[in-house]
Amino acid sequence: MKTLDMRFIRYLNLFERASGVRTSSCFEYNSVIIFAVPYNLVSRAIGEDGNNVKRLREVIGRNIKIIAMPEDNKAEKFILDIIEPLKFKEMQITNDEIIINAGSQYKAALLGRNKRRLLELKQIVKEYFSKELKII
Repeated sequence: MKTLDMRFIRYLNLFERASGVRTSSCFEYNSVIIFAVPYNLVSRAIGEDGNNVKRLREVIGRNIKIIAMPEDNKAEKFILDIIEPLKFKEMQITNDEIIINAGSQYKAALLGRNKRRLLELKQIVKEYFSKELKII
């Protein structure tokens, strides 16, 4: 499991106070703070008309996204939620790696400038699924 720094601990505490939903999963991808909560609590965490997300965005000063935690190692849905609005053609999962075929349309966007997004996504995949990530 990931070691959280003080900034993310503050985000988690603020998230719980704003939404009433407790989670221990918070990470950053593409300059967006992402909170992963149990599937049945996503709508409660977002709040009516997105009020919780709006309030958190104002306090933190960053974009916020709330997604469902991966269930039964369903990596494809989890990764799609993280990279949205980007997509990929297909995903292959082996014993020790996840291979994403991004296609020519989204590959550059998934890699990011200086491969920043790729490195962030690799770290997330490593933490949640204990696998290496490749984008082709």
